[in-house]
Amino acid sequence: MKRSQVNDIMASGIDLIRSHNFALPAFAWWTPAEFLARREQAAHLIAARCGWDITDYGTGDFNRIGLFLFTLRNGRLDELSRGWGMTYAEKLLISRQDQISPMHRHVLKAEDIINRGGADLIVELFGSDDNGKFAPDRGGTVLCDGILLTFAPGEKLRLKPGESVTLMPGDWHAFWGEGGDVLIGEVSTVNDDEKDNIYREALGRFSKIIEDEEPRHLLVSDYAVRLAA
Repeated sequence: MKRSQVNDIMASGIDLIRSHNFALPAFAWWTPAEFLARREQAAHLIAARCGWDITDYGTGDFNRIGLFLFTLRNGRLDELSRGWGMTYAEKLLISRQDQISPMHRHVLKAEDIINRGGADLIVELFGSDDNGKFAPDRGGTVLCDGILLTFAPGEKLRLKPGESVTLMPGDWHAFWGEGGDVLIGEVSTVNDDEKDNIYREALGRFSKIIEDEEPRHLLVSDYAVRLAA
């Protein structure tokens, strides 16, 4: 993805977030220079990869396969392994109309996917086989707003604003907006986007950025290079 495209996507995402009266934390608005100047103070944000995250999954076609994310808070994997401490995460996502977040599962992360407003959110579900691989002939069970639901292989849940689904590790899922764009909340256990996303197809979680202009705000994938000591 070109940085100019990332900047444009970020600007339109900010407009949608504001239209739903959702307020982002102060660090969301830091310029790259401000983030660099405050990198010691922001050590947790950097290590936890909190902040802006825009991906086309390496496809080069963001409008068809892509996702806009902002990680609001994220805990620590070492505390998760001990079973106490900051063992949770929260994200804000945007799925544009008919824009697919591709079929994937998680190894560790359980998550609530919540339609926070806009159009309908469609979530397509499949089960795993005994080795955790994609199983086109297996369904399973999920909680929808705390109500147990049995799903058939490939069943598509339709989440209206305010509705949610709880996905456990091993639940294969893809999602997209139908009838318009959707503002999504994600509440989960600690999030590790570098290692805990298993895709059905050969995809990359983060996009390679072509630097054709300066970043509006840093992406989490920028931190390792632009905030290096």
